[in-house]
Amino acid sequence: MPPVCRERRDLNTSTAPGPPARPGAPYAAQMPVVIALPFTGLWRARNSPARRVPSHGTELLASRYAIDFIGASSPSFRSADVTDWRTLFATEPASRFAAFGRPLLAPGDGVVVTAHDGSPDHAARRSQLALVPYALAQPSRLRAGLPAIAGNFVILDLGGVFAALVHLRCGSVRVSPGEVVSTGSVLGECGNSGNSTQPHVHIQLMTTPDPLSAAPVPMAFARFRERPPRSQAFATREAAIPAENALIQPLL
Repeated sequence: MPPVCRERRDLNTSTAPGPPARPGAPYAAQMPVVIALPFTGLWRARNSPARRVPSHGTELLASRYAIDFIGASSPSFRSADVTDWRTLFATEPASRFAAFGRPLLAPGDGVVVTAHDGSPDHAARRSQLALVPYALAQPSRLRAGLPAIAGNFVILDLGGVFAALVHLRCGSVRVSPGEVVSTGSVLGECGNSGNSTQPHVHIQLMTTPDPLSAAPVPMAFARFRERPPRSQAFATREAAIPAENALIQPLL
């Protein structure tokens, strides 16, 4: 049975201190914090810091080193195997995308600081015609506050560094503030809530649990298979950042 989107959890916006930076050292000069990928299966990397920093083209909300992952189906490696007139001219159901409903996992051992659920999943948009009004509404979403941008999300304290997993499926969040989680614990499901044009997970590390005031922290992922664009072969990488548009799969 699909999750019911009716629960709304209070935001916990405590700002416990994060790890201090070296005096005068920018965060870009720090070694990345290595975490596990927050899912299983095949995904595609987008807005990767391996391509540019800031990865999303903005310094807002501590997103300088953030990365997006879009679920890929097998064997087509597409984000959605269904295409029709809606793909070209309108919005599409989020449920036709491979990522929608996939479990999202804790990227490390930690404690839940914030868990927000209740924001609706939007229709997906691959059509340029559908993307125009969406882009025009961006300033209003920024003014509406964090849930309008992040949708449903979980923020974890990984021992002084805080991980945010964003755009979860409405009604799927399984954890509550104060709960202890282990690497690989299920936090919720991938959705299309908040500032999202198709189902995906956005992950970033920060110095505090409040993206409005935190500084960004660079990250890398522990061990995964990667097939870069224009390549037909997967290679194993460790403590690395995926290339832009690369196919990846976590390894134990």
